[in-house]
Amino acid sequence: MAAGTRPTYSIRDIPASVWVLGFVSMLMDVSSEMIHALLPIYLVSVLGVSMVTVGIIEGIAEATASITKIFSGALSDRLGKRKWLAAAGYGLAAFTRPIFPLAPTVAWLVAARFIDRVGKGIRGAPRDALVADLSPAELRGASFGLRQSLDTIGAFTGPLLAIALMWWTSDNFTVVFWVAVVPAFLALALIVFAVREPDRPQELRAVRNPISLAEIKNLGAAYWWVVAVASVFTLARFSEAFLVLRAQNVGLPIMLVPAVLVAMNVVYAVAAYPAGVISDRVSRTTVLAGGILLLVAADLALALLPSIGGVALGVVLWGLHMGLTQGLLAALVADTAPAELRGTAYGFFNLLGGVAMLAASVIAGALWDIAGPQGTFLAGAGFALIALAGLLMVHGKIGKRTLSPIPD
Repeated sequence: MAAGTRPTYSIRDIPASVWVLGFVSMLMDVSSEMIHALLPIYLVSVLGVSMVTVGIIEGIAEATASITKIFSGALSDRLGKRKWLAAAGYGLAAFTRPIFPLAPTVAWLVAARFIDRVGKGIRGAPRDALVADLSPAELRGASFGLRQSLDTIGAFTGPLLAIALMWWTSDNFTVVFWVAVVPAFLALALIVFAVREPDRPQELRAVRNPISLAEIKNLGAAYWWVVAVASVFTLARFSEAFLVLRAQNVGLPIMLVPAVLVAMNVVYAVAAYPAGVISDRVSRTTVLAGGILLLVAADLALALLPSIGGVALGVVLWGLHMGLTQGLLAALVADTAPAELRGTAYGFFNLLGGVAMLAASVIAGALWDIAGPQGTFLAGAGFALIALAGLLMVHGKIGKRTLSPIPD
């Protein structure tokens, strides 16, 4: 092959196990979102709990997931194996599913939600590290983009299926919760029987204590720059709940409000794989910068165009920015972190991202109360521009990656 040329790849070149992991994510997301779309309403309207209780349940659940990711990622580095840890996380989630239709009290639902999030925390970092291990460096962006696309298809299919089943069964929560059991166990079966973990390269050094100070330093400056940029960027990308609130604020009928997240996730799913492919052919940071600019445009539309059409434009731009950024950030972690510490790297990346998301949503809510939706979205645009400036400053440190040898 001539120097300086790049071969043309197709979607068929992505390893089969990456495809399977994408479908695993999709099926588990279908199951999760079917339940999560209805659980707050079920807790309040059927079981009679307060909104404060709902908030506490969700807060504890998400915090647990974020903290667990560090330890599961580090353990996968120490063991040198990732598949069975990821499978254990999916298994925990699957086996909690029957509790939701059977739970006699709120305590049972709290326990199920807690265990489900522990399962999410256990599987997240090892699964992402496994995708990185499976993917050739020259297909890494495409691989993460494909997995993200399939995952996001599940994110909007689950609520749509829940809505259809609630209509068909005349608002029978129990039936919907039982149906959600099926895709969860299909996901577990897929990862157990259809994913093949590659052998650990012999040249990789053994890691005894991945979260020791020495190993944290071994993650390298480039990795920590990625984490820093991603964390500031997450401050700009607050919870999508604010998209729903903005749609309601400009007069969208309540019946149609769920369509906001469905539309956003459809655009996200369509954009994620092409963005990954493009990032394998040009600098990932270039594509990421484009995604950040799309977020700025989305925020400006949501802030300055107070109409249903303006919100629709903002939602589409928001979905595009998600497609151009989320898979790429995961690929950048794999590009910059040592292979023997990938699990730990994804653990810290996810934890700090979760903390930043919590802070972003608190800030966005406070600004909404003080300055209205315009203040919230304009502040989001400001944080996005700060993240873009940081990305441009460290472009040379994180934009370079070494491609694995390509056979002639």
